[in-house]
Amino acid sequence: MVAGDNQIPLTYNFKQDGAKLTGTVTGPNGDLPLAEGKVDGDKLSFSVMVDMGGTPTKFVGEGTVKSADEIVLKTTAPDFEAPPMSLKRAH
Repeated sequence: MVAGDNQIPLTYNFKQDGAKLTGTVTGPNGDLPLAEGKVDGDKLSFSVMVDMGGTPTKFVGEGTVKSADEIVLKTTAPDFEAPPMSLKRAH
């Protein structure tokens, strides 16, 4: 998955247990755990804490499950909003 103008590759690993969502996102800083994960119908949300040059920053992901193999995800943080990304299941 490639996100934004800076072309940062991200790999999401989601695990759903009822309405609870857990997992990790792997990027340039390694594996980061998902927090506050929720699933409600075809909607999901979670947060990730990222060290931005010594400043912990909370990124919030909100997505819609389009199919068993695709999620459209929007990521925001203070003063930041990435364009929606399409996450595809790795086979």
